[in-house]
Amino acid sequence: METRRTTGLRAMQWAAIGAAVALFLGACAVDAPKPRAPEPEAAPSVEASNGRADALAWRERRYARLTEPYGWLSLVGLDFVEDGRWRVGVADDADISMPAGPDHWGELVVEGTRAHFEPASDAVSVDGRAGVPGMLVQPGRDEPVWVQAADVRFQIIERKGRLGVRTRWPRASTRTDFKGLDYFPFDPEWLVEARFEYHPPGTTMPVGSVLGDITQEPNLGVAVFEYRGETYRLEAVADEDDEELFFVFADRTTGRETYGAGRMLYAPMPDDNDCTVLDFNRAYNPPCTFTEYSTCPLPPPENRLDVRVTAGEKDYAGESGYLK
Repeated sequence: METRRTTGLRAMQWAAIGAAVALFLGACAVDAPKPRAPEPEAAPSVEASNGRADALAWRERRYARLTEPYGWLSLVGLDFVEDGRWRVGVADDADISMPAGPDHWGELVVEGTRAHFEPASDAVSVDGRAGVPGMLVQPGRDEPVWVQAADVRFQIIERKGRLGVRTRWPRASTRTDFKGLDYFPFDPEWLVEARFEYHPPGTTMPVGSVLGDITQEPNLGVAVFEYRGETYRLEAVADEDDEELFFVFADRTTGRETYGAGRMLYAPMPDDNDCTVLDFNRAYNPPCTFTEYSTCPLPPPENRLDVRVTAGEKDYAGESGYLK
């Protein structure tokens, strides 16, 4: 699933919100009495101040990851391929077109779920080795195998049993003309504690994508939280051995102030009391907000919240991406 493991904060990074989280996790909010709201003139609480500082630091990291040379903004191609030999390069007769590099990069050979690349010259490298053929699908390997020439690189991805060539280029207009990110003001009310209710082991749920695919994703459980006296639920995409919970959701701002295909959110795994923290100030747009060459998941029906989540990332001002 797109961004599930590549954009999430790791467990050590969640320690950065320690001060705020420690105050929240003594008991789940949905089970504990609600404190009275502070008077309007009251100074910000310690946890609110810490939460705001952490959210701003998270935004900086989010921006840096998004705009790095081969980040999501650098995508310039997504070509699904079937069995056979595919010519790759800049030349007009290429089956898979590249934006820079030699006219003839070489040939991609696809056999079922196997793919290898045969470079035409030393100007093209496979996994860092110039002119040397190599396998592009290596089971058990976490990092992609890159084929690169000049400043262009591509990798093989798999979606629903299909292999695709995903190409990245730092000079992509989506990166060079990036309009920046816009956010709602930090709101401590949207830093909420939640009770986590586990589903039976092996539970899955169907999750659609912008490509029209539907996959069965692991569904560890549901996060239950309250906001202004109302109870809401978010189904988590996660396995029990994952480092974080992952959510794709929509709300009453979706398609208005926020992106029309929903937003994403990571949260810490539940603690020993089956509690977690949902910081909607860290809700962010999926890659398909910025580029049409991504394969983002869509919010399942269970995760369409009947409330305006006025926290986190707003819709992108640029013209690229799906729904633009």
